[in-house]
Amino acid sequence: MTDATDSAPRPARSGGIGRIVGASLIGTTVEWYDFFLYGSAAALVFNTLFFPTGDPLVGTLIAFVTYAVGFLARPLGGVVFGHFGDKIGRKKLLVISLMMMGGATFAMGLLPTHATIGIAAPVLLTVLRLVQGFALGGEWGGAVLIVSEHGGAERRGFWASWPQAGAPGGNLLATGVLALLAAVQSDEAFLAWGWRVPFLLSGVLVIIGLWIRVSVSESPVFLEAKARADARAEALGEAGKESAPVLQVFRTSRRQVLGAIGTRFGENVSYYILTSFLLVYVTTHLELSKGTALNAVLIGSAIHFVTIPLWGALSDRIGRRPVTLIGSTGMAVWAFAFFALVDTRSFPIITLAVTVGLLLHGAMYGPQAAFISEMFDTRVRYTGASMGSQLASIIAGAMAPIIAVQLLKDFDSAIPIAVYVCLAAALTTLTVAVIKETRGRDLSRPVTGDRTPAVPAKQPVPGS
Repeated sequence: MTDATDSAPRPARSGGIGRIVGASLIGTTVEWYDFFLYGSAAALVFNTLFFPTGDPLVGTLIAFVTYAVGFLARPLGGVVFGHFGDKIGRKKLLVISLMMMGGATFAMGLLPTHATIGIAAPVLLTVLRLVQGFALGGEWGGAVLIVSEHGGAERRGFWASWPQAGAPGGNLLATGVLALLAAVQSDEAFLAWGWRVPFLLSGVLVIIGLWIRVSVSESPVFLEAKARADARAEALGEAGKESAPVLQVFRTSRRQVLGAIGTRFGENVSYYILTSFLLVYVTTHLELSKGTALNAVLIGSAIHFVTIPLWGALSDRIGRRPVTLIGSTGMAVWAFAFFALVDTRSFPIITLAVTVGLLLHGAMYGPQAAFISEMFDTRVRYTGASMGSQLASIIAGAMAPIIAVQLLKDFDSAIPIAVYVCLAAALTTLTVAVIKETRGRDLSRPVTGDRTPAVPAKQPVPGS
């Protein structure tokens, strides 16, 4: 496989690449905090407060179905935000997505429960979950693109991986707040009102995120592409106008969308098993305290957060494909060791199982922002990247906790769940093995017909 090279790297503008990365990281951390908070609450409190049933696993299963509803809205959010992001810019849509996500999460903290208003409680919760999913569907593409499209190609994997770190950062924050409340409150107080605190905290976090995010500049690659498209439209009239980005994606970039879905599949499945489903498995199947699972995920997420950019930096040296394959092949094997270790009921060993799993997940996740960004042309990059990533979120991430809970209910064993994770990781391995390496690609040039020379195998990375 050959790599494309950027012959004229662009310097970052308006305060440097660090400022752009910081704004994207903080925004994505807040959005993922909101999104993951629901997943943790679904495993710990929503099953009894909003979906009361006689069987705890049944209540949890129903709660995870509404959890999955958020994923169903993500592709729609990706298409809508992608359309306008490819038309009017990345920055404006990132501000809107953050406001929508924060507003929905804050409102969840104010909802009355099933005991107070009956069936209206889960209905309202589900509507707010849809808003969360719609907003997150637009967030990911914009956040990673505004970083990927600033600066040159030599360190794109490293810089673009920082918004990816917002996922474990948000999970770390959500799990940390819940773990703290669980430690200082009784179970009765937590169920009565304590669970609302992290949701209401979202309002403060969104204000901080907006204050930082509005200060960044628009993507220079997008501005150049828009100027060319506007000039062409002005010169040629109707004949020069481009069709909607989503139509262009279906016409020219179907293979790239499928590549993005396959690349994300094993990563998505494994992450939600290692985090959200683990809370169910430890508390319901192993009958351990929720603090055991929360603290294990907390420690693993902290290490995950730190190591994701390291995987991104490694992908700048050896390529996106080799690093992703380290993660996917490793996860296919670790899936079986993971549950064997968790079944020991030992907190240090459970923490080790989660941490190693998240390290392997990071190898898939760290290079992913640059990898998927480099698959698409500028005129459809927001739409194409969002469609590929969010379609994967439905068939992989949304279904993972539901399938895992059902397998546990049917077989009363973790082995079928380990097989499920292994097969998902194998699909990503197969996908990445057959698609083209993208490291070093000039994002201002079209994917089709790109004849740029290859990157020398031992080319040094500036600043490393």
